[in-house]
Order: sequence, then C-alpha cells, then structure tokens
Amino acid sequence: MSIKELVQEWEGKAADKLTAREYGVRLPVHDAARIAALTEMYPLRTESQIITDLISSALDELESALPYVEGTRVVAEDEEGDPVYEDVGPSRRLYELTRKHLRRLEGGGN
Repeated sequence: MSIKELVQEWEGKAADKLTAREYGVRLPVHDAARIAALTEMYPLRTESQIITDLISSALDELESALPYVEGTRVVAEDEEGDPVYEDVGPSRRLYELTRKHLRRLEGGGN
C-alpha cells in the first residue's frame, strides 16, 4: 500500500495481524508531533496503528525501490515468450529473508 492510500485506510479498516513482540522507538520531536496530529485528524486510529501503517507503507516503497539485478538463469517466459531471468539483487534477498522471518514469527521454526 502506498503512503497515498493510507488516508483511505484510516477511515475505518481494522489493522492486520500483529506480532506478539512490541518495538519501542524514540521519534524525533517533529515526527512525534506529526503522529499526534494524524491521530487527532483520524480519531478512529490509534497512534500505534498510524505508526504501524506508516512503517508498513515505507517498507513497501523501499521494497519496490530496490534494484532488480538480472541473473543468468531463466525462471519464466513473459506473455510474448521472451525469457524472464531470476533476480539476484537485493530485492530477492529481502524477499527470501522476509519469508524466513515470517515463518519464525508465525511459529513455523527457524
């Protein structure tokens, strides 16, 4: 979800499944003021929900900004029959590590 779409979400949708672990961070004063302002603007959302949504959106944008690095192995063909090569760049590494930690967080080991 993009940052732009958050306002629509803040109008009422419930939060996604959350981890048992809490993450404590200290914010710069200006950012804390903006979080407080957003909480006042969208009273159906808590500060925690707003921070969670912003982090999620920022991670989505970061993931989409990571460069694709073409590998040598063909993994598929596109609709025109041209080869699609595996991604050997940081986006693939993030995807693999995310899957690993997702399994751990959901209780699937590792």
